[in-house]
Amino acid sequence: MRVSIEPLDSHETAYEIRSAVQKHDVPDIPFGTKANFIATIDNPPPGHEFERYIGRLDGEPAGFLELRLFQLDNLANVEVELEVLPEHRRKGVGRALYALVLDRAAEHGRKHVMGATVDRFPDGAAFATAMGAVAGLEDTRSRLDLTQADTAHLDELRAEALPYAEGYRVIDWLGVPPDDIIDDVAYLESRLMADAPTGDMAWEPEKIDADRLRRDQEAREKRGRVSYCAGALRGDRLVAWTTIAGERDLPQQAWQQTTLVDPEHRGHRLGMLVKLANLDNIRRNRPGIEAIDTFNASQNEYMLRINRAIGFRAVDIWTEWQHNL
Repeated sequence: MRVSIEPLDSHETAYEIRSAVQKHDVPDIPFGTKANFIATIDNPPPGHEFERYIGRLDGEPAGFLELRLFQLDNLANVEVELEVLPEHRRKGVGRALYALVLDRAAEHGRKHVMGATVDRFPDGAAFATAMGAVAGLEDTRSRLDLTQADTAHLDELRAEALPYAEGYRVIDWLGVPPDDIIDDVAYLESRLMADAPTGDMAWEPEKIDADRLRRDQEAREKRGRVSYCAGALRGDRLVAWTTIAGERDLPQQAWQQTTLVDPEHRGHRLGMLVKLANLDNIRRNRPGIEAIDTFNASQNEYMLRINRAIGFRAVDIWTEWQHNL
């Protein structure tokens, strides 16, 4: 059997490989539409460059490789998606693609290669270890089944939290934050890598300003994604925010992403209140929503506790790996 690698020249081939791998490895996570997949390639987020390759086995597409090269911060890092079709695993395709990862990372002067595996298939962890990577952080993926949501319970959580948040006001919006709070959102988003547990992963805080945040949201919209956001104001300043993102063409599922509270305003149940407000926001504006998935560092008991109270339940464990060059 002969393995060859070539730069990606067909979005359709990449889509077929990636969708087949996800349907096999994590079938409960719906894969995006082909149109949105192509739009994702054509509309990258600001400050990111990508290289993509196809691994072939005897001339047939067998694997996909994507390298994410950060251009504005985390300049020592490269993030990797490496996937091989189930029927072509253990035939050298993954090793050949990973050898290319190391070559390209060195060519770009990167010091850390990062990627993730899911515990449903121990082959992923075995492969990462064999390639020289070290486990750096464990993440829990949890899911909220909105078809079974207990509205009365959510109302009780809100009522319990409100007395702690006297003097704060909760708002919501879609997409790009309003001009009067966009600087506050950018500040909070910049804190993510500093505040969220990163384990032994070599992540640095991102330098995000209003312009970068605006361009990121505009690129998301071009990729067919909608952002649902909620925040808490103290006076005219936004001091907490949360966001959920979903593809327009997959109305039944979305992803809970950032939730952050300014350190000076913690202890007021703002994390709970903005999450509950954003659930109202997405259910109002996305009536077909059935499930919301989210990742949290398994050691982030504070956020996991809030999510469990809302109704999220753990589904599987993912490991983030790092290979130091």
